[in-house]
Amino acid sequence: MKILWANPNFLHPTTKGGQIRTLEMLRCLHREHEIHYVALVDPKHPEGPERAGEYSTRAYPIAHHPPVRGSAAFALQAAAGLLEPLPLAISRWRSAAMRRQIETLLARERFDSVVCDFLAPAPNFPSLAGCVLFQHNVETVIWRRHAETAPSAIHRAYMGLQARRMERYEARCCRESQHVIAVSETDAERMRDWFGLSDVSWVPTGVDLESFAPPEGRVADPASTSDLVFTGSMDWSPNIDGMLWFAAEVLPLVRAGRPDVSVAIVGRDPAPALRDLAAADPRICVTGTVPNIRPWLWDSAVSIVPLRVGGGTRLKIFEAVAARVPVVSTTVGAEGLPLAHPAQIRLADTPAAFAAECLALLASRDLRRAIAADALAYVAERYSWAKVTAQFADILARFPYPRS
Repeated sequence: MKILWANPNFLHPTTKGGQIRTLEMLRCLHREHEIHYVALVDPKHPEGPERAGEYSTRAYPIAHHPPVRGSAAFALQAAAGLLEPLPLAISRWRSAAMRRQIETLLARERFDSVVCDFLAPAPNFPSLAGCVLFQHNVETVIWRRHAETAPSAIHRAYMGLQARRMERYEARCCRESQHVIAVSETDAERMRDWFGLSDVSWVPTGVDLESFAPPEGRVADPASTSDLVFTGSMDWSPNIDGMLWFAAEVLPLVRAGRPDVSVAIVGRDPAPALRDLAAADPRICVTGTVPNIRPWLWDSAVSIVPLRVGGGTRLKIFEAVAARVPVVSTTVGAEGLPLAHPAQIRLADTPAAFAAECLALLASRDLRRAIAADALAYVAERYSWAKVTAQFADILARFPYPRS
């Protein structure tokens, strides 16, 4: 197949779960198919376009400079968004140049399939009719949960407004697209119910089992050793919210049972509130960007996923499983993943229950090994990237881009 693939970003440096999912699938697709990749790029980060040949036949970088979250420019953009019909999470990725590039390619080339990867590039398509929309999340879920967990009435009102706009826009894009692919059966069912879609496919999340397997005979590095570890992009609001909740509500209960428990928060661009946690507590480590998250998983006892907001599926959980580390998660954090509580993962939604699961695992190496082994056996049988991508390619073949 000859595939046009549009994404809001290039895929290096690879720091987000959605980037990992797209990168691994495109690497597999590129072995057999011709990939034309269109994405927005910040010229300050040339690595993305430079490495696009790893997963695409041709790449088309479009310069774009959305304001950085937390900056004065972002605050102005958010304020202007009060009068913008599109949700802010979409309008900040709108690009006239990207739209022109997609229009040019569609007029010039004969594509067998056209993929809109994430909802964010959708405004840059002349039309989604004939396209396959790849939905890594149900975005409306994320914004509804933001509204539910916002810290003040003003924040709840703003998030509620964004959630309503997102629901209208997401529903319209899903209905306009020829087909929608979700990343879990839960998300697929939500889109059928909420957006009135007659047919939604879904493909599971994969994982690179070989890459995350601990090297035989490896000695733990004290610099990356912790009792509890959280991995993820630490400028993403669901991750920030989850770790602030954990630090305030759960960690004191864990420390009541094990006063010396250490926590590592591993991921790029940590918010100031997270850095403040580390400044106030010497047993909390906030790393910022690291060249490789695997040592932090290998050298931890338990991976925690205390998310209260989010959607899609958590690559961080499958990565922990592949690294042979047991996971404690909220129900939201593990949503859409097929791991079974309590044999393959521990699920808990209240501070007391989450702390109890952490303490139980920290107290027993045998229990940690048993849960990790059960989860690994299940994931290894079903969720290699090659198997996942084959399912995705089959769906694309069933929904070809119409040629005039």
